[in-house]
Amino acid sequence: MSETPLAPPAAVEIVEVAPRDGFQSIQTPLPTVDKQRCIQALVEAGITRMEIGSFVSPRALPQMADTGELVANFANQTGLRLAALVPNLKGAKLALAHGVREVVYVLSVSETHNRSNVRRSVEESLDDLARVVECLRNADGTVLRLDLGTSFDCPFDGAISWQQVDAVLAKALGLTADLPLEVALCDTTGRASPYQVAEHFTRLRGRHAREGLDWAFHGHDTYGMGVANALFAIHHGATAIDAACGGLGGCPFAPGATGNTATEDLVYALQRSGVQTGIDLPRLLAAADRMAALPGGKTASHLRQVPRERLCW
Repeated sequence: MSETPLAPPAAVEIVEVAPRDGFQSIQTPLPTVDKQRCIQALVEAGITRMEIGSFVSPRALPQMADTGELVANFANQTGLRLAALVPNLKGAKLALAHGVREVVYVLSVSETHNRSNVRRSVEESLDDLARVVECLRNADGTVLRLDLGTSFDCPFDGAISWQQVDAVLAKALGLTADLPLEVALCDTTGRASPYQVAEHFTRLRGRHAREGLDWAFHGHDTYGMGVANALFAIHHGATAIDAACGGLGGCPFAPGATGNTATEDLVYALQRSGVQTGIDLPRLLAAADRMAALPGGKTASHLRQVPRERLCW
């Protein structure tokens, strides 16, 4: 009995997160001008969605202290959607005050990781999400994304079941029922496997599908599963995939979580499969070289290790 080949998706949105998840992994604050050069290189490579930074306490993450300045420098770039991550209502208000209209609210499924990451319980984060939602309702043209950290694994508690994700997601969706929303399932440690990713997306989408609800995946390549996990997420309902140019980054509150999935590795896999991303791969590799040259940065890109003359564009 013959089987129908798995067809590639018609389109996939790449969300570049190196300016946030990548830069924050570097302990010593980078000069703002160096960040600007890296971001400009990404824009020139064709990146159209970008998480440019986060509005958090500069005491907790001094690397993110200049996020407002970076937003001001790139807010008028034609065709570029800028998002900023926030952990609380104060961060959301700062993002809006700086002209950000795509707010990424983060909380973890794991109680232990949420306390480590944002210094409060999951229930407290959900309470604050309700206040953020009210704030966004009063701001025209704003978009909310919910990042669910440790959706597959926690560095402290181990494997996370889809039922654990569902328990947190159901409460969050109850607070956002009248808003367009993108939910990102985040593999914070990189320990997810492709079939675990498939099960989580299949189960959760089956339970919570609704008009105006989109799905995304944020992965790390700690165990070499980044691209495979992203492809499984795409084929089970994710329409946006986070990646970091050069594979730069890792969660500072997740021990062992090294680089993000490299944008160039993911783009290469998609383009070789006939999926057009609108990204210029040679220019993206040039941007990855710039990321790799940042002092204190750790990159993990497979494609950068292949001699350029051997690459099939």
